[in-house]
Amino acid sequence: MDKTNLPNNPEADDIKPKQRRKRTKVVRNASATNKPRKRTRRIQPSGLRRKILLTSIETFGLGIAAFCAIIMLLGYSASRFSGTSFFVNLLPFATGVLGLILAVSLFLVGWWKLRKWLRLHSEFLAPALSLTLALLISWLVTHDQFTLAYGNFRTLVGGKEEAGRVTISHQVYAAYRRHDVTQLQKMVNRSQEYRQAIEDAARSFNMDVNLLHGIAATESSFIPRDSSDGGKGLFQITRVPEAVMAQARKRLGSEKIALENSRHNAFVAAATFKHYLAEMKGDLFLGLLAYNIGPANGGLRFIMQQYGAANFTTIQPYLQTLPRDYPIRVLSYSLAFRLWHKEGKLLAYEEGNNAIYIQRIGIPGLHTGL
Repeated sequence: MDKTNLPNNPEADDIKPKQRRKRTKVVRNASATNKPRKRTRRIQPSGLRRKILLTSIETFGLGIAAFCAIIMLLGYSASRFSGTSFFVNLLPFATGVLGLILAVSLFLVGWWKLRKWLRLHSEFLAPALSLTLALLISWLVTHDQFTLAYGNFRTLVGGKEEAGRVTISHQVYAAYRRHDVTQLQKMVNRSQEYRQAIEDAARSFNMDVNLLHGIAATESSFIPRDSSDGGKGLFQITRVPEAVMAQARKRLGSEKIALENSRHNAFVAAATFKHYLAEMKGDLFLGLLAYNIGPANGGLRFIMQQYGAANFTTIQPYLQTLPRDYPIRVLSYSLAFRLWHKEGKLLAYEEGNNAIYIQRIGIPGLHTGL
């Protein structure tokens, strides 16, 4: 008889638990294999590109809006609190800067929350709103009040150097204001005969054409002639370094330079001015002053070293009236030509809002305005 069939057989009791544990284990394995797997969502390349593009547009719009807003606020604050008194000027301005930082932080937090709400409705709403802000700020930039704020901001950041540049700039505006409009218009009319030659020279040497017009107006009033001091032609060319003449010949494609030829004269003038501008490390006022002084007495660089002058402002007291005023005269004429090319007429500086408008247009070679 098989003992495993007996009801009280202990060996049978040993087998049954093993079978139950085995069946339980099988059930667990079965349930584990039948469990559904979590699927990961893949972003299509086209969707990723669209997301990057929209984010870039949003960032660009916010950046433009923030940049212009900060300039306006700091510009107005610099004008309102300018001075050296601690409690009246310095402390209020510092408090205003801290308030600006706080306002920017609150704006970014608010924008982040608004952005989440906008994305629930459409992914295009946030970029569209940021572009709208940028366009609104761009519209404000075209107004004269922003020009004043921007000028104050430049002075605030530029410090002593910018303050000196602003002072000299207003000398140029004042010189333009003093011009007789009728006589100035006659000179502009005379310049048309030489316009093509001057434009070609300016383009060849990468110069502002209005600046080259201003030099010609100062030197000859567009009446080419030989002067008693040796000046020749439209730009009254005198002694010129050989390296300058080589550059002029190269740009003209000619082995011989004839200063009586207005085109040749303009190319030599452009090459000469570029030479002195580079010698003065890009300083426009000093470059024009060096052009006028030429190599006499060792040139402007030697004169500045002799008197310990570092810029146009500090060298002025050591110069006679004619070379000292030369850059101002050139730039006032250059400004007249820029206005004439842009507006088709010469604007009276003191009429209406012309002063602010002319300052926004800017002095050729010095800054291009807004």
